[in-house]
Amino acid sequence: MIVRIIGGNLRDLSYIAANLRPEDQAEIDCQFDDWTPVQLALSAMQGHAYIVELDGNPEAAFGAAPLRSGLWIAWSWGTKRMKRCVPRVTEFFHAVLGPDVAAQGAWRVEARAMAGNDLAVRWLNRLGATERCHLPGYGKNGEDFILFDWTRETWNHVPLSEASGIEAAPANTDGGRQGRASSGGAVAPAACGQ
Repeated sequence: MIVRIIGGNLRDLSYIAANLRPEDQAEIDCQFDDWTPVQLALSAMQGHAYIVELDGNPEAAFGAAPLRSGLWIAWSWGTKRMKRCVPRVTEFFHAVLGPDVAAQGAWRVEARAMAGNDLAVRWLNRLGATERCHLPGYGKNGEDFILFDWTRETWNHVPLSEASGIEAAPANTDGGRQGRASSGGAVAPAACGQ
């Protein structure tokens, strides 16, 4: 199986959003009153957005976007085949996305997961996120979430001396650079379950 990470684009993000796995669908549904796959894709493209292809088919999306100076939000969602993408996303997060976000001045990066989504919670812990607090009633129908974050103090995988000046771009499985999604201000919901 060929696993490749490429820069986010409207077509692939919309396809993934239209074919979400149930856990991600539930997290997104309770964070928007109304949404469409294209709206979710456009929201994701406001920051660093990446696609994971399995044998050429888009199966997962992930990224990070600034909320304001120094504060970013990380997000991910995918199809039923997303579990196969997690090892490559984890590697890319540590090698490229984390250092890039730190180099752009992030002091804090947040992610949220539904409290009952055990896979998301385990993955965020594996990514080195710190569980900060429970968010009772965070979802529009009263769903509970958990807030995770990475801060400069806890970002042990991103030494500041190495983070400055890094230009990140999506990499394929061989580590080759393939372009970069744009930066902006809106965010996609933080459906982080894997």
